[in-house]
Amino acid sequence: MIIKRNIIFSLENRKKNGVPIVDNVPIRMRVNYDSRRVDFTMKHRIDVKKWDANKQQVKNGCTNKLKVSSAEINADLTRNYTIIQDIFREFEFQETIPTPEQLREAYKSKTKTEESKEKETIIPQKTFWDIYDEFTNENGRLKDWTPATYEKFAAQRNHLEGFCKHPSLEMFTEEGLTDYVEYLRLTLELRNSTIGKQIGYLKWFLKWAFLKGYTTLRDYEVFRPKLKETQKKIIFLDKEELDKVKNLEIPTSKQYLERVRDVFLFCCFTGLRYSDAYNLRKSDIKGQCIEITTVKTADSLTIELNKMSKAILTKYKKVEFENNKALPVISNQKMNEYLKELGELAGINIPIRQTYYVGNNRIDEVRPKYELLGTHVGRKTFIVNALSMGIPVNIVMKWTGHSDYKSMKPYIDIVDSIKAQSMKKFDTLA
Repeated sequence: MIIKRNIIFSLENRKKNGVPIVDNVPIRMRVNYDSRRVDFTMKHRIDVKKWDANKQQVKNGCTNKLKVSSAEINADLTRNYTIIQDIFREFEFQETIPTPEQLREAYKSKTKTEESKEKETIIPQKTFWDIYDEFTNENGRLKDWTPATYEKFAAQRNHLEGFCKHPSLEMFTEEGLTDYVEYLRLTLELRNSTIGKQIGYLKWFLKWAFLKGYTTLRDYEVFRPKLKETQKKIIFLDKEELDKVKNLEIPTSKQYLERVRDVFLFCCFTGLRYSDAYNLRKSDIKGQCIEITTVKTADSLTIELNKMSKAILTKYKKVEFENNKALPVISNQKMNEYLKELGELAGINIPIRQTYYVGNNRIDEVRPKYELLGTHVGRKTFIVNALSMGIPVNIVMKWTGHSDYKSMKPYIDIVDSIKAQSMKKFDTLA
C-alpha cells in the first residue's frame, strides 16, 4: 500500500491590523494526503525576505533573530521531513491511512523520541569544538606548527562560531559548505582570496575528522566554490629602490630603523624568510655561508654569503643577543610597521594598483608602494633580482628552498616583463 502525500514547507500567513507580518514569521510544514491537510509549526522563525519559497528553505548565508544560521534551520527542516516520511511508511506497512489526529500523535511521539535520543548521545560524545581542539593540538604537535599557523586556525574558529553557535560535523554537506561561503562573503565581507583560504583550512579539518571516524560526510572532497580571483601581485624592490633603502640617511630621532633596515637588507640579499632570519644563530654561520633548517618547510639549506650579507653579520658579530641570535630581529608585527616607515622615508612611493574581489564586486585600490612593504618583500626582492641578473633558476631554488618550477613561475614572468621593457630602450637609438 502506498499513501500519496505532499510535504511543503512555507511561512505562515499572519497579519497584524490587516497588514501581513514579514519579520520573524513561523515556518510551517504542511502535509497533504488522501484529501486531508495537516499543518505543523516548526520551532524556527525567519524573516520573509530570507525565505526561498521555490527551494522551501532559508536562503544561504542568512540567520534569524536568534542568530541561528540557515544551515541549522534547513537541517532541522530536513529532519522533520524525514520524520513524516518515516511515519507514513509505518502506516503503509500496516496498510492503514492515518487520520489527522493519528498523524499528529505519531509526529509528536517521534519528535520526542528523537529529542531523547539526541540528549542521550550528546552526553558521551565529543562536541564539535572538542574535535576541533583535538585536530589543532594533534596536528600542531605532529607538524610543528608555527604561532602563525595556530593563529590561522584560531581565526577560523572565530568565523565558525559566528556562523553557528553550536556547529556539528553533519552540517557540512555541500549545502552547508555553501552556506558557510555565503556567510563569509555576505556577513563578514571577506575577500574572495581570503574565503578560498578559509575553505582550504576547513577542508583540512573535515578530511582529518573523516579519517578519524568522527564523520562519514565527504562532501568537502568535491566542493569547489566559484570565487573570482586575480593573481596576487608580487611586491619587491628593484635595484634603484634597493639602493634608496641602503643609502638612506636615517634621522637621529628614528635610529630604531637602522636595525630594521639591516635585517630587511639581509633578507633581500640572502632570500631568507622572516622566520628563518629570526631563528638564525651565530652557530649557523659557517665561514663563507650560512647553514639553516627552515622553519616553514624544514628544508636544509646552504646559502653562500655575498658582500652585503657578510657585512651585516660582521656588524653584529660581537653584539650579544638572546639565544645567541645572529641578528637583531624584532617581532614580525613591529617590523612590518617600521618597514612602511622606512620605505616612506626612502621615497619608495611609486603607486601600486591592487585588484581583488568581494563576491562579484571588483575592487581596485591604488596605494604608495611603501604601504605594502613587509618582511615578505625581502625574500621576493632577492628572487626577482637574482633572476634579473641572469642567475639560473635551479641555483636560485637551491638558495630559497623552492621545490618545483611552478612556484617560481610568477617570478620568472616578472623578470620576462622587465626584460621586455628594457629592450624598448633600444627604440631610442633607432
